[in-house]
Amino acid sequence: MILNIPMIVCSCRAVSDRELRRAAEAGRPLAEVLRVTGAGTDCGCCRASVERIVADRRLAAEERPHEG
Repeated sequence: MILNIPMIVCSCRAVSDRELRRAAEAGRPLAEVLRVTGAGTDCGCCRASVERIVADRRLAAEERPHEG
């Protein structure tokens, strides 16, 4: 059984991977995701993980077939 438990990415601000994905899915660029969630704005240790999550969401959105 696979559990779908959110993972804390930014421990300084207690921001989970789910929160970051939701922010990125709204089409926000990295700087906006950082501002909205607060992740990566304190010690910076999570910055690479945040960047990866945002980039993954952007790629997933680009790969979705466009309707119209």
